Amino acid sequence: MKFIDEINIDGGKVLFRFDFNVPLDNALQVTDDTRITEALPTIRYALNKKARVIMMSHLGRPKGKKSLQYSLAPVAGRLSTLLGRDVKMAGDCIGRAVEELVDRMEPDSLILLENLRFHAEEEANDDEFASSLAALADVYIDDAFGNAHRAHASNTGVTKFVKACGAGFLIKKELNYLKTVLEKPDRPFVAIIGGAKVSGKMEVLLHLMTKVDKMIIGGAMAFTFLKAQGYDVGKSLVEDDLQPKALEIMDMAEKQGVKLLLPVDCVMAEDKTNESPNAVMTIQSMNPEWMGLDIGPETTALFSKALKDAKTIVWNGPMGLFEMDAYSAGTSALARSVAASSAVSVVGGGDTVTAVHKAGVAERMSFISTGGGASLELLEGRVLPAIEALEHCGSKI
Repeated sequence: MKFIDEINIDGGKVLFRFDFNVPLDNALQVTDDTRITEALPTIRYALNKKARVIMMSHLGRPKGKKSLQYSLAPVAGRLSTLLGRDVKMAGDCIGRAVEELVDRMEPDSLILLENLRFHAEEEANDDEFASSLAALADVYIDDAFGNAHRAHASNTGVTKFVKACGAGFLIKKELNYLKTVLEKPDRPFVAIIGGAKVSGKMEVLLHLMTKVDKMIIGGAMAFTFLKAQGYDVGKSLVEDDLQPKALEIMDMAEKQGVKLLLPVDCVMAEDKTNESPNAVMTIQSMNPEWMGLDIGPETTALFSKALKDAKTIVWNGPMGLFEMDAYSAGTSALARSVAASSAVSVVGGGDTVTAVHKAGVAERMSFISTGGGASLELLEGRVLPAIEALEHCGSKI
């Protein structure tokens, strides 16, 4: 696979797939432009090469129908502001009008195509739709890491109809961190895995168990492990059918010499509200009528101590219901411990990213992945369809 700086794009028409799936307010204004700013290094590089920059993305879930609510026009406006130059907005992403607009492009100019998902063929990975997109340009560059775990027309299908393709600088940065951390980590290597359900992280647990020196398990998923050990976890979230798998993972850790850490206390509450009565309880004395919603102070100290000698830390999943202030202390404290560590720290997953921002320590992390699902699949040891597709340009030309 090649990257953009290894491909001749001088003065050419270059079709870019970005992830501009950004939040909009009721006035259809961009409220968080992180995904747009992450694309700027790749865009500026192409403009410096006098390329004709043709950009495409999806936004929301319009389900194959045009809708003003999901138009990318606000993104074009924000891009114009950030770049200090005009970004033309196309009325569609394929069709004669789009082709004519592209044909009239001057070197060092930009066009943003309208939402790819206004066409059902995008998510269906339709070859005809992919071919129409590919016909707009000489070179295809994918820099939408957040969508790399999907096999859609704009990121896998299109590669079959172009002679040259590659990845942008954001994907290069993501792969450098995530793949290098997994393949050649400095040790001790510690994984922090949290979130609600074991079922959503099973493949991550199994794959990382073969890589790490220590594994910290928190969040609601920890209660499946605790119940499997015989503890009464009250009304905490538990996946009963996965208790045998939890025991298998604990046995696997022991056999491989991986230090597995689980909560020793937790914040329990009557229900999931900030106003609900709550208290810190040890795992030996949990209230059978309450539910665990955060790790307790002893667990926070235990987990933080495990990070003291870490050289590499990968974190995916919060330690509790951090969205509510009453149950955010554990996640925030652990975020501060990760930030204070001298280890290379890699944070992935939407909730975890939100949590480190809420804790005010995002800038002290070594790397924060922009792709929740994509980063999770890399941690599972999977090959991302969009990345694999870049290795097989022009298979249907």
